[in-house]
Amino acid sequence: MTTSRIMRQLSRSVFARGRNAYLGRAFSRYSTAAATEEPIQPPVEIQETQLFIDGKFVDAASGKTFPTLDPRTGDVIAHVAEGDAEDINRAVAAARKAFDEGPWPKMTAYERQRILLRFADLLEKHNDELAALETWDNGKPYEQSAKIEVPMLVRLFRYYAGWADKIHGLTIPADGPFHVQTLHEPIGVAGQIIPWNFPLLMYAWKVGPALACGNSIVMKTAEQTPLSALYASKLLHEAGLPPGVLNLVSGFGPTAGAALASHMEVDKIAFTGSTGTGKIITQLAAKSNLKTVTLELGGKSPFIVCEDADVDQAVELAHFALFFNQGQCCCAGSRTYVHESVYDEFIEKAKARAIKRSVGDPFKGGIEQGPQIDSDQFEKILKATILSPHVFSNVKDDMLIAKDEIFGPVQTILKFKDLDEVIQRANASRYGLAAGVFTHNLDTANTLMRALRAGTIWINCFDTFDAAIPFGGYKMSGQGREKGVYSLNNYLQVKAVVTSLKNPAWL
Repeated sequence: MTTSRIMRQLSRSVFARGRNAYLGRAFSRYSTAAATEEPIQPPVEIQETQLFIDGKFVDAASGKTFPTLDPRTGDVIAHVAEGDAEDINRAVAAARKAFDEGPWPKMTAYERQRILLRFADLLEKHNDELAALETWDNGKPYEQSAKIEVPMLVRLFRYYAGWADKIHGLTIPADGPFHVQTLHEPIGVAGQIIPWNFPLLMYAWKVGPALACGNSIVMKTAEQTPLSALYASKLLHEAGLPPGVLNLVSGFGPTAGAALASHMEVDKIAFTGSTGTGKIITQLAAKSNLKTVTLELGGKSPFIVCEDADVDQAVELAHFALFFNQGQCCCAGSRTYVHESVYDEFIEKAKARAIKRSVGDPFKGGIEQGPQIDSDQFEKILKATILSPHVFSNVKDDMLIAKDEIFGPVQTILKFKDLDEVIQRANASRYGLAAGVFTHNLDTANTLMRALRAGTIWINCFDTFDAAIPFGGYKMSGQGREKGVYSLNNYLQVKAVVTSLKNPAWL
């Protein structure tokens, strides 16, 4: 959706109506209040900017680099190696050799577990450096990176380390004198493409289950945020991961990403990003070697505030559901449906909460919201580097801001009369990633949790992520599940083994 289309739609649907609409201040650099302040210097040194292939940091085959930028200012943080098809070929060759000939899939599961646990310990030790890199490259608040996301990164790898020695097949009774068993085997070389909004967490969601199952990996990081994954991968090899098992290529989608998705020696591809790019990934996978594909894509998640809700609590939760991570969250509660009996009260309190949200340099303590990721993203929203929260009332389902994934701090609030109506409207979307329900009525909660067509339903909470909770979408929000035991299925294949029995004592 272009900026001009958004602005035309907002002008027609909200500004012309002029009822209960709040448009916050736009920040031309990193905040109005801090416009004359110098950005805080991040407490970390940039160490790794090359590709990571076969256990070594190497330049791109072409020698090219590209700048990764500070979202606060647009200044260059570092120049990073720009991988392309030739580098993907090198990385896949290393991963193929590591899987076919190397020690990783032949290690005992316990040995793989110990390496992943050592890695988690190193991540925990380097919490502050990882958090600083994540904030510097992405723009999210440092307190969010250091206190929430890096600890979750550690938790995820300890969780998958725990699974490494618990993956096994079944013994199956059959009609006849046969011994039947299934083997759960690693799928081989896994291609993985991660987005820029949660670089470290998406790294863990992909790398953790793939390694626990014994696969090797070629990962393409987002060109906007390559730095934290490089640092983490260095730590993973310090923990004892053999060369070639994990390979990291920074680069762009049309070159490195397309080469990975279409590579004949890659056995599966996992992608997190936009629905449009997910379609391209699927086509490339099908046209090459018909590799299996898992996709975690876009969303336009409903957040339903029922008539029995405590309005103050609902306002705070709805605010968090939308504005967390600068609104750059695929499962953001970006369609806030509020029952007509509490709608007016909710609007006024949502407006007041949005005005209070602290916006500025993400390295400053107490800041809730930093800059959008880059100029491309903020120009898609409202042409401002850092946007204070925007709240729109009297929104209708056919408006662009109620249908398209804006991926920014823009809250749309819609009114509904009864459950049947809101179920129909909430489900009338091409997306189905998540939904939120705020009610104290158990019957209402049970009705909505079953009726809403989405992969995750949060009841009286939102964005509750745990290593064991599966995450993924219905409809055009993707296929397959990340996290939890279900994610292991993405990286395993099942082999049936049938052995004839001669004079068995029992069947």
